[in-house]
Amino acid sequence: MTPKMLLLPVLLPAVLAVALLLLPRALRLVRDALAVAGAGVLLYYGFLFFSVKDLRYAVPWLGMGIDFDLRLYHFSSFILLALAGFLFLIAVYATVKMKDAPRGREFMAYVFLTAAFANGAALANNFVPLVFFWEGLLVTLYGMIAIGGRPTSGRTAVKALLIAGFCDFSLILGVGLLWSVAGTATMSEIAVEPTGLAAAAFVLMMIGAAGKAGAMPFHTWIPDAAVDAPVTFMAFLPAAFEKLLGIYLLARVSLDFFKLRPGGAMSVLLMIVGAATIVLAVLMALVQKDLKRLLSYHAVSQVGYMILGIGTAVPVGIAGGVFHMINHAMYKSGLFLSAGSVEHRAGTTELKKLGGLRRDMPLTALGFVVCALAISGVWPLNGFVSKEMVFHGALETGYTVFAVAAWIGAIFTFASFLKAGHSVFFGERTTDVPEVKESPAAIVLPILVLAALCVLFGVYNKLPLDRLITPVVAPHAEAGAHLDFTGHALDLFNVVALISVGCLVLAFLIHRHGFLKGGRKAYLASEPFHGLPGIRQAYDLAEKRVFDPYEQGVKALQGLSLALYKAVDRPIDFVFEKAVTAAGEKFTGILKKAHNGHYANYLAWCLAGLVILAGAIGLLAK
Repeated sequence: MTPKMLLLPVLLPAVLAVALLLLPRALRLVRDALAVAGAGVLLYYGFLFFSVKDLRYAVPWLGMGIDFDLRLYHFSSFILLALAGFLFLIAVYATVKMKDAPRGREFMAYVFLTAAFANGAALANNFVPLVFFWEGLLVTLYGMIAIGGRPTSGRTAVKALLIAGFCDFSLILGVGLLWSVAGTATMSEIAVEPTGLAAAAFVLMMIGAAGKAGAMPFHTWIPDAAVDAPVTFMAFLPAAFEKLLGIYLLARVSLDFFKLRPGGAMSVLLMIVGAATIVLAVLMALVQKDLKRLLSYHAVSQVGYMILGIGTAVPVGIAGGVFHMINHAMYKSGLFLSAGSVEHRAGTTELKKLGGLRRDMPLTALGFVVCALAISGVWPLNGFVSKEMVFHGALETGYTVFAVAAWIGAIFTFASFLKAGHSVFFGERTTDVPEVKESPAAIVLPILVLAALCVLFGVYNKLPLDRLITPVVAPHAEAGAHLDFTGHALDLFNVVALISVGCLVLAFLIHRHGFLKGGRKAYLASEPFHGLPGIRQAYDLAEKRVFDPYEQGVKALQGLSLALYKAVDRPIDFVFEKAVTAAGEKFTGILKKAHNGHYANYLAWCLAGLVILAGAIGLLAK
């Protein structure tokens, strides 16, 4: 394989994006066939690239150390393969789900353009190409939300653009600082201590990476997009692509660019961000009554486990965070695709309108249940494995509080999915949804594939741990460090795992209590917790978007503009509308009185003017 082959993952999806956009609506079948075939080719090359140990394509570009530099090594090839796999499944799914969408052609073009930018970002080995590809994702993010077809889709698209743009701006500032500290823009040549100016660079780059992954407080556009954007978009970008890219860059920042130390300031900062994201987002997910919004908050909460794991800076924690990245992309994408399947047949994702769909949609129900159990950390699925590794990593740091936060997240994650699954598939049928049937194979197959991978990566976790995860961590581990993570993953009978099982049992009891207190209505199972003193007030403030930095920023700008209007604009208006007008009227009145029609007065004015003019000339002549 030649180095120039590294251009293929970038150029092929970009060319396909243009072709898909130009194909007329009448040729939809051709468009769908081209999309699936193109995604299949990219998946084939993803496997091919994964078999290559190291490859680099670098050509001089803009001078001053700015080269067009692409590098394939284990981590980037792993991400490339994962991106290609999700692209293929989404392409198959979209052939049915987006079939009747008014702007389905644009959506498919955006999907492949996103793949081109994402592949470029994964392969970039120079900061300038990285920023170029990274910023290109802003365009497709805005476009895919804007074509959602809802009245508020445009507003949500702008919100996503501004929040993501702020995070990207932070990344650019961090890149600039790191470039100045390291003296090079070549990413593979950088490894500095996060102190002084480099510490500021770390924080800024962390914001850029974590913001892309959807960590708090840069997450607030995701629940809005769950309502205003196509569900296919949610399964594609927030659930899969952005998590893979954001955590990939965060791992590179923490492992490659900076030397993160266990217990160091930057390590603790990451763990704080991770723990807060886990707990706060899962509490918001618990009380949601729309399936897509519930899943969107879990897409945020699960990022916390990834950040917490990487932030521990110990091998098992880092491996757990990276493993959770790929696991999350699997089950969260599967969950969103399941929600889309329900929406496709039932026409709604409101929990109170759904129920008993397992009988009519057994394959969708099966896929949902497996993915829901996986995200909840139920043994022996993949989510159990990666979460246990994160728990162990958090405990190894000596900061038990972070492990406790992760366990709290586990409790409410399972409780909210018991509520969701019970409401949609296992509750009683409602009159709001007529008899339905299972979704077409193109919708169901990707769900079942992702569910099967959740089982495979859990039961046979040695396969992904040895082939995918350990080679990422090994180059950064100290000599003699324990890198056989299968012990953490397989041993169910240890204190940490037993605590996790206890969390699941407690979650079940919480759901059962809420179900009985809510009149045996599953969608009300969270109301007893929701109604606790102080909790309800906090939720009310959250629903009013008091904790949303974007909304509060908009209000602050509106207040500032009103203050400027009162302090600057109104006084100017007063001067021109009142003062100048009054002075003009006064002067005009004086002139009117002076012009009385007597020629003697006019003659006197002329003589006086001549005298003044003569005097002025005389003074100037001196």
